[in-house]
Amino acid sequence: MATATKKKPAAKKPAAKKAAPKKAVVAKKAPAKKVVAAKKPAAKKAPKVKVKRKPNAALMKPMTPSATLAAVVGAKPQPRGQITKNLWAYIKKNGLQDKTNKRQINADEKLKAIFGGKASVSMFEMTKLVSKHIS
Repeated sequence: MATATKKKPAAKKPAAKKAAPKKAVVAKKAPAKKVVAAKKPAAKKAPKVKVKRKPNAALMKPMTPSATLAAVVGAKPQPRGQITKNLWAYIKKNGLQDKTNKRQINADEKLKAIFGGKASVSMFEMTKLVSKHIS
């Protein structure tokens, strides 16, 4: 038994659009320059004065570190930025930054207490853990 297959009618292709004729580009002539006697040099403008930004008052508020954090950065109240700066000074001084991955901090005994017992934390996680020791 042979089955007859019906051919599908061919789909009509859309007619190709004709390209619009290109307009000729006409070059405009530059106006003739007048010859003028030597000009006096223009007065120099005063340089813009940069306005110094005011630090955010909330970030500059002195915070008191906990006893465990005070062993590393000092016991006196200081702004968050200064606490972080002192913590980094301690890390660099004791060579606690990982040699291959500089974003990792290898904790010593003082830092393990701050990091919740972790031996190694990332620098981004470090700031989160330190914020728990600031009031």
